[in-house]
Amino acid sequence: MVESSTGSALDRIDRRILQRLQRDGRISNADLAKALNISPATCHRRTQRLFDEGYIRSVRGEVAPRTVDRGALVIVGVVLDRSTPDSFAAFEAAIVKMPVVLDCHLVAGDFDFFLKIRVRDIDDFNRLHGEQLIGLPGVRQTRTFFVMKEVVDNRPLDF
Repeated sequence: MVESSTGSALDRIDRRILQRLQRDGRISNADLAKALNISPATCHRRTQRLFDEGYIRSVRGEVAPRTVDRGALVIVGVVLDRSTPDSFAAFEAAIVKMPVVLDCHLVAGDFDFFLKIRVRDIDDFNRLHGEQLIGLPGVRQTRTFFVMKEVVDNRPLDF
């Protein structure tokens, strides 16, 4: 059993609900209950508990990037000029205001942050880099990686 931060444990049915919802967040409660061989009322109660306890953060549609002209995936390593709580906080406050940044992770190692960004093309990224990224608070250096092929992207968690 997996235990949550609230102290309750996930049993086999809870894990199966989570796995199914990761694969298809639009599945109806009735279809989910049928697939798990439990009653719809039990399924709804368990699913609601998983939301309430924070196991499920949200259910949303996954947009195909190329269909909305965001086919280029770019990973940017960022080094800040200082490694202080204030410089990290200033950078983080600025980055959350940039909708083009899909993910931002504070990391250990040669970089301070890694950003995942979707843009139209290299020219679009070049504009973004010159007009916004290098002007973010505390940025000393960036290193850009253009993704050539997405081998695995947003894989469901395995637990």
